[in-house]
Amino acid sequence: MAILGVDVGGTFTDAVLLDEGRVATAKVLTAPRQEESVVAVARAVGASDVERFAHGTTVATNALLERKGARTAFVTNAGFEHLLHLRRQTRAHLYRLCAAHPEPLVPLERCFGVPGRMGTDGELEPLALDALPEIDAEAVAVCLLHADRHSAHERAVAEELRRRLPDAHVVASYEVAPEFREYERASTTAADAYLGPVAGRYLSALADACVAAGLPEPLVMRSSGGVATPRQAAAHPATILVSGPAAGAVGAARLAALAGFEDAIGLDMGGTSTDVCVIAGGAAERTSERQIGGLPIRLPSVDIHTVGAGGGSLVWRDRGGALRVGPQSAGADPGPACYGRGGTQGTVTDANLLLGRLPEQLAGGVALDRAAAERALEGVDPAAVVGVVNAEMLRALRVVSVERGHDPARFALVAFGGAGPLHACELADELGTTTVIVPEAAGVLSALGLVASDERRDAVRSYVVPLRDAGELPQDGEADLRYRGQSFELALPLQADLSSAFHRAHEELYGFADPEREIELVAVRTAEIRRGPVLQLRSDYQAAVVEGPDVVKLPGATVWVPANWSGATDAHGTMILTKR
Repeated sequence: MAILGVDVGGTFTDAVLLDEGRVATAKVLTAPRQEESVVAVARAVGASDVERFAHGTTVATNALLERKGARTAFVTNAGFEHLLHLRRQTRAHLYRLCAAHPEPLVPLERCFGVPGRMGTDGELEPLALDALPEIDAEAVAVCLLHADRHSAHERAVAEELRRRLPDAHVVASYEVAPEFREYERASTTAADAYLGPVAGRYLSALADACVAAGLPEPLVMRSSGGVATPRQAAAHPATILVSGPAAGAVGAARLAALAGFEDAIGLDMGGTSTDVCVIAGGAAERTSERQIGGLPIRLPSVDIHTVGAGGGSLVWRDRGGALRVGPQSAGADPGPACYGRGGTQGTVTDANLLLGRLPEQLAGGVALDRAAAERALEGVDPAAVVGVVNAEMLRALRVVSVERGHDPARFALVAFGGAGPLHACELADELGTTTVIVPEAAGVLSALGLVASDERRDAVRSYVVPLRDAGELPQDGEADLRYRGQSFELALPLQADLSSAFHRAHEELYGFADPEREIELVAVRTAEIRRGPVLQLRSDYQAAVVEGPDVVKLPGATVWVPANWSGATDAHGTMILTKR
């Protein structure tokens, strides 16, 4: 029985079919209707008799970034209707006093208040459901004060709205993000409601298309790095906002471990953007909050940093004449000029082709037109284009490594995505890393990560009490801790002596600790995990040895090996490059 993984990207949709350790791959250009691309690439890879099917999607991400979600209303306590618009006191840009924040997903005229109030110790004012105004919306987000600890009022409001609006997607904050900090909780709940109808329609259309194609119901990758059922994903689509990149991080961790490296940095350079992440102890690092489209999303997520630098990133000059690359992208249509689909503006892919780092035909059957690339980059040095995009990616790599206390010299760099292996060795030189890992399926590694992904269900419980008063805690998971009076907390694995562990972590991160000061437990995060398939790969390709400078064509990607780099493929088909 085979296992299928399909990842939808901005330019290509990738498929990996794993059958008894052997990997088959396929690529198709992403269609406007993603479910069509999913079925097309499943056919292209020869998927039949599939036991498990996992899927990574950009539907929720695109809807949020492009502001194409549902007509949403927001309900909170009377007097707090401006919550989404007041935000935090921080500026949108530190040195631009007049820079505007992104507009909230819900306009002020659709923000409503209901009388009633909960405090930290329970009800302060009875809920007046009869004062809830009439609401006309496709989706409703409900976020009341202190619902993370006392959800009775919020439950009642959500039930009343579901009774009044049976066709609307109603989300209460205690269901999706039961944590303190009301703005972040409200922002997350609003995004979840806003995306519900869009994600629901897509997942329904996908399920129908898969049934018609003879495929099983797909599992959907969550931002936390585990898959869920379509019903679970549709209920809370904010959990799939980083679906594809999370799958890439899972794949990078699994392949690095197979190559003998527990600590690595993932570099996923696709057609539109580059995602980087740190893998420590064989697992991608996670975070409890991230910004997407300028909005805080307080949900578990693989800790990925993204920049607008991909193979399809457009080359342009600013008003001062300086060469710039991205964040605008040629996307799948028309794509880079060398794809011959009508693109006229130069891209990073065009530059790599002119530098001799790409073959005449890419995986997925895309023939490259060198003359079109020359026309698009007329008057521009292709090497300068690569230098500019490398500088952008290097900044991202330093954010997740050096700026977070990691020494890059201790990590291998796992390069994947269609364009990652073209730039990895040069980036490793700048970063101080001496080992680069390029999987045989580098161009479709996110899809391979879907094949190997766990089923995962995350949960969080808010405490905000002295640690000594917290009572018995779970054995596995993470605790958010801080000294009493601090504004922010540290996440530590749950263990026998949390107090000592917190003092040590605080000393290591900030240079001091105060053993006499009271420690506060803010939240505990746990996860139910059902392990995914064991990844066993067998390569049908002859082992390769390379000495730079050289270009190596792998089944799923092309590798540029500069001078002073050399390497060979291992038993899994993974190329391991080291600096000489």
